[in-house]
Parts: sequence; C-alpha cells; structure tokens
Amino acid sequence: SKMLSILVSTLTIVTQMALSHVIRSKLSDLLTHELLRDVLLELVAAAEMCGTCFELIIIADNYGVMAYAVYLFLMTIWWGQSWGSATACPYSLLEEYVEQGTDMKVVCLKVVAQIIGGILSFRWVKQLWVMELTLTHVGRGVDTCSADLQVGMLYGFLTELVLTCACRLVSRGLGEIEPRFASSIDSFFATSMVVLAFNWSGGYFNPVLATGLKWGCRGHTHLEHLVVYWAGSILGSMLSIKLWNIAALKTIMVDPFKAKPVKEEKTD
Repeated sequence: SKMLSILVSTLTIVTQMALSHVIRSKLSDLLTHELLRDVLLELVAAAEMCGTCFELIIIADNYGVMAYAVYLFLMTIWWGQSWGSATACPYSLLEEYVEQGTDMKVVCLKVVAQIIGGILSFRWVKQLWVMELTLTHVGRGVDTCSADLQVGMLYGFLTELVLTCACRLVSRGLGEIEPRFASSIDSFFATSMVVLAFNWSGGYFNPVLATGLKWGCRGHTHLEHLVVYWAGSILGSMLSIKLWNIAALKTIMVDPFKAKPVKEEKTD
C-alpha cells in the first residue's frame, strides 16, 4: 500500500541519517588527526546526502514533487545541524579557498572524499532496494537510471548557475542579517529553487549530489553532466562571491531586513 511504501522510504532515510550521525560522532571523538578527520567527515556527509536522496527520488516518482520538497526541506535543516564543518559540496570548499585562502591540496582531498562518498552511497542503498521491502523498491536495485536534464546543455548550465548563485546569495544575506529561524528560511529558499528547476535540470545545485545520483545515466553525456552540474553550480557559486562583494548590491539585499534602531519616546 502507499502508506507502507512512504513509511519504508521514511525509515530508510531516517536510518541512514541516524547511522551517519553516530559514525560522525565516533570519528570526531576517535580521530585526533585534523585533516584525516575532516576528510572522512566529508566522505560520510556526502554518502549520507546521496544515499538519502536516492530514496527521495523514489518519493518524488511515487508521491510527486511536493512530497519530495517537504522531505528535502526537513533533511536540509537536519544536515545544517548535524554535519558540523562538513559541507558535502565542492563549491563551499572553493568559496573558502577564494575568500580565506585555505590550502588547495586540502580542498582537493576533501572534494575527492566527497565524490567517493557520493559514489559509494549507491552500493549500500542498492542492498536495501534489492530486498524489495515495498512495491516502490521493486526493480530499483538494477543499475539503469535516467538523467534529469530535460533541457539543452546551455539551458541546464544556466539553470544550475543562476539558481546556485541565488541560493548562495540568500545564505550569505541570512548570515549577515541573522534573523530568527535563519536555517529554516535558508532551507525553504533552497528547496523552492529545487522545485523551480525540477523539470529543467533536476535542481541539484551540488556537483557531488548530481554525480552520485546521475553520473552515467541515460539521457545525458558525460560532457553535458560536467558542464551542467559541475561548471554550472561552481561558476554560480563563484558569481555569488563577485556579486556579494559589490557594496551597492549587498546594501539592496541586506538593508531592508536589518532591524531599525528604535527611537526612545520621551514620556512626561
């Protein structure tokens, strides 16, 4: 039944998140070597993100994009709390490199770890699907998959670029304004952008997520995949740094939301 299927999908997602959280805590406690710890935490975060999003694809296929959006929104909030310094996203590391001058070798190691985590995740999700606990899992353990790119390469590239840039600008703006529920607002905006791009590029806005889920799927070439999901979102993220550093634009974005100083009324 549909109820059972959504329950199994939910449990699959929650179990992966809980397991990842435990592994993260153990790694943080056991490893004193900072680089090794950080690299492994990126691998775990990327595996969790891709593993849970494989299950999200099933939710989207069977219950529609709005059910998918609700799950993604809640998952994004959880990741913000649970991941600590891990990002599971290459351009977050590149932004740090551009803005703070982090070590490029460290960035490369972390990105490789993210890609490995993303690719490994399918190995164990497949084991769950092969068990075919519900009808929605039947036949999903087989390696055939279809691409989400439903527009030409240029349009896909622009979709990922522009909307990644928008998400990053909103995140930066929220970091500056610091409203209540900032992480929820951030997640809501990002999820809305995913829904907006859902029928164009799939709305990945993260190269590792796209590669973990859709590398080698029929319907797009390797070149199209790299241009749309890697070049698109990374350039979008770099563009957000450029735009954020334009003082006038930053003022337009941030000032209307900043709390005005309250004038004290004189009481006689």
